[in-house]
Amino acid sequence: MVKYFTKRTLLFVLTCSVHFFYAQEKGIPNKNTQNGFAQLDFLSIKMPLQEPNMDFTGIHYNLKLNDWAYTGLGFYGAVGGIRGGFFTLGINAGIKYHITKKLFIDSGIHFGGGGGASAPDGGGAFILPHFNLGYDFNDFSITSGWSYVNFFDGGNIKNHQFYAAVQIPLSFNYSDFNKREQQFSVKDLKITDWKEPSDRLSLMVHLNNLSVKGDSKFSTGESIKGRTMRLAGFELNSFLNKNWFVFVKADGAYSGIPAGYMDIFLGGGYHVSMNKNRTNIQAKFGIGAGGGGGVDTKGGFLIYPDLSIEQKIFDNIYLSINKGYLMSPDAHFLSSTLGFGLKYYVEKDGIFSNDTEFSKAKFKGVQTIVKQDWYFDAQRNGNFKQDMHQISLQINFFLNKFIYGAGQTSFANFGDAGAYAEGIVGLGAQTNSFFNNKITAFAQVLGGAAGGGGISTGQGLIVKPSVGINFMVTKNLNLRGGIGYVKARGGQLSTTFANFGVSYDISYLIAK
Repeated sequence: MVKYFTKRTLLFVLTCSVHFFYAQEKGIPNKNTQNGFAQLDFLSIKMPLQEPNMDFTGIHYNLKLNDWAYTGLGFYGAVGGIRGGFFTLGINAGIKYHITKKLFIDSGIHFGGGGGASAPDGGGAFILPHFNLGYDFNDFSITSGWSYVNFFDGGNIKNHQFYAAVQIPLSFNYSDFNKREQQFSVKDLKITDWKEPSDRLSLMVHLNNLSVKGDSKFSTGESIKGRTMRLAGFELNSFLNKNWFVFVKADGAYSGIPAGYMDIFLGGGYHVSMNKNRTNIQAKFGIGAGGGGGVDTKGGFLIYPDLSIEQKIFDNIYLSINKGYLMSPDAHFLSSTLGFGLKYYVEKDGIFSNDTEFSKAKFKGVQTIVKQDWYFDAQRNGNFKQDMHQISLQINFFLNKFIYGAGQTSFANFGDAGAYAEGIVGLGAQTNSFFNNKITAFAQVLGGAAGGGGISTGQGLIVKPSVGINFMVTKNLNLRGGIGYVKARGGQLSTTFANFGVSYDISYLIAK
C-alpha cells in the first residue's frame, strides 16, 4: 500500500513538473482570476417642492479586493417620476462582511456625477452611501436597507430612503497587459490552466435612427412626431449558451433634436445562425432608461423590442441591420428604430466550445480608465464661459500591440452643468514603455454625442483629440494624465481640457 501510494505521488509530482516547465519554456502567460459581482439596485428618491419621487435604478460591476472589500463602477438612470433622462456615472467602494455563511452586511458609498431633465442637480456631483443586510442564495444575493443621497455641489436633491439590490457573482480570467498580442497554438495551451470552455461575447458599435411617432412631445408640449433622432452608441452581448444571450446597450443623440438625449438598456435575446454561421438573426427585448434633449419620456422607463440580421463580412466581423421600437410602455413616447452597426464576435477565456474547434489563441489588451476631466472656460448657451468638470469612463480594446479602439462616457460633476454628458468613440495609439519600463505615451481622437447642462454643443456632435502619459504603479494599475481639445460641430464649445485618473490594464485570451 505504501509502495503504491509512493508511486502515485511521484507520478503526480512529475506530471506537475512537466506541466510547469513546459509552460515556462513556451512562455505561456499565467492565468489569473479576478472575483467580482454585478449588481442591480433600486431606490426611490424624495424630490423637493412636492414633486413625485424619482425612481432610480442602477447597474454596477464591482471587483472584490479580498474576502470583504470591493470597488467598482456604476450607472444610474431615472425610471419613475417626471425626470426621464436623468443619468449618472460613479465609482463604488464598500465592504461585505459575512455574519454567518449566508447572512452578511453590505456597507459602502457611491460617488459620481450627472443629472438632467431640468432637475435641481447643481453641478452634478453627488454621494450615495448605503448600509444593507443581505442574504446569499449561492447563485445570487439580495440586500436591502438604508441609503442617503446628496447632490452637494449646489443641487437640491437630498434625502434618506430605502435601498434594495440584487448581486450576481461574475468573475473573469486575465493575464498581464504586457502579454498582449502573444499567440499560441491550442495544442500548447491544452496542458495549461487555460484549458477551459470559452465564453462567447460580441461588441457592436452602431448608428440608430429613431423615427418618432404618435403623440410624442418635447417637455414644452411641442410635438416631435415626424422627426428623426439620430443616435450613436454600442451594444455588448454575453452568451449564456449557443442561442440565449444577455445584453447591455447605450446610445446618445448627435442630430435631429437639441443635444442631451441618451438611453441605457439591459435585456436578453435569442440568436440563430445559418448559412454555415455566416448569417445570424437575433430577436431581443430590453428595458431601461432614456430621455434628455427636451424629449418627454415621463419618468424615463423605456422598452426596446428589436429584430436584427447580421452578415459576416470577414473573420469575426459582421454587418448588422436592426429594426424595432423604442418606446415607453404606455406609448407616451413612441418611435420606430432602424440601425446599422459593425459587430465583433470573440471566444474568450478558453480554448474549446461545443460547436467550434479552435486551432490558435491570442492574448488581447484592454484598458479600463476612470478619470476626472477639467474643461477650461467651457462655452455655455447664453454666450458666457465657465470651467466644467466631469467624471469619465473610457475602455480601450487593443487591435494590435499599439493601436486601440476606444469608447468613453462622461458626466458633469462640478461647474453648474449637472445635465451634461458625453458618449464618444474613436481610435488611439500607445507607445512601448520607456524610463525603466514605467512610462508609456498615448494619442487618441474620439468623437460622438454630447450635450445638456447648458454647454453649447449645438445638436450634440463633438470631436475630442488628446495626448498623455501612463505611469505604471503595478503590472495592472497605472496613473494616467492627458491634455486635449474639444470642439462641437454646430455649437460654440471649443476649448482645451486636462484630465487625470487611473487605468486598470489586463490582457484576455481569445481563441480562433
